[in-house]
Amino acid sequence: MTVPSPYDSRLRTIPVTRGEVPVLGGSTAYWTYGPEDASHTIVAVHGFRGEHHGLEPVVAYLPGIRVIMPDLPGFGETAPLPGHTHDLAAYAAWLTEFVTAVAPGAVILGHSFGSIVTAAAVADGLPTPRLILINPIGAPALEGPKGVMTRLAVLYYALGARLPETWGTALLRHPAIVRVMSETMAKTRDRDLRRFVHAQHDEYFSRFTDRSTLRDAFLTSVSHDVRDSAPRIAVPTLIVAAQRDDITPIEEVRKLADMFADAELVEIAQVGHLIHYETPAEAAGAIRRFLSPPGGQVP
Repeated sequence: MTVPSPYDSRLRTIPVTRGEVPVLGGSTAYWTYGPEDASHTIVAVHGFRGEHHGLEPVVAYLPGIRVIMPDLPGFGETAPLPGHTHDLAAYAAWLTEFVTAVAPGAVILGHSFGSIVTAAAVADGLPTPRLILINPIGAPALEGPKGVMTRLAVLYYALGARLPETWGTALLRHPAIVRVMSETMAKTRDRDLRRFVHAQHDEYFSRFTDRSTLRDAFLTSVSHDVRDSAPRIAVPTLIVAAQRDDITPIEEVRKLADMFADAELVEIAQVGHLIHYETPAEAAGAIRRFLSPPGGQVP
């Protein structure tokens, strides 16, 4: 059953094209939203197990801004990088080469796992005028109150990689596990919006290309966080954080913001790790203000 998106009417007014570009020996699929002559271009990187569709609700509230969204290697329509272990160094190098080829000088945006990748790339020298992080991973996943759950997830992905291929892939794509994850992260009490969130996860959360790449990406996501890169980032940075985020508590995000040379923190109440689905208008509003020139109009 198709669940209608509450953001479709806005998204339909924004032109979109699909492209592919060679990156690190492979081919990266990407989508460009908005006008070619926009005053601002953003390259946006999605989170773990997702794909570019997940950030479309935010794009829906950014008319007039050009947003380029690739599928991460190993997810959606982008194949794994040939000959590479999918660790943080590989993902950061991939992003740097992608931006250089498609949109040099663009503003960089990362959500969740994408925040780790984008922050690492910018810290390592990817040129950008500004950095935007939504639901950033700002604390070690293997520590703190969620450490036990993370270790269970490590075992889950390890088991999925070690079982016979048919069984392992079925386990990693099992609808019941996807739904438990979705129910845990969704905070909205709006029934229609919850149905939309669950439908999005049901449709897109299992579009990884193979289980070994998925395992590598997961280990990368729990072995690093944005704190590794923050002190080496000098460009103005916008952090859009959720006050009910179960993955990085808001107290840790506040500490993270202080590690940047120039960071603005915007907190959104009554939402968790799904800002992009549940409160995209608020996130987009923060982005538009962040991109507006001092004393100028919001784009």
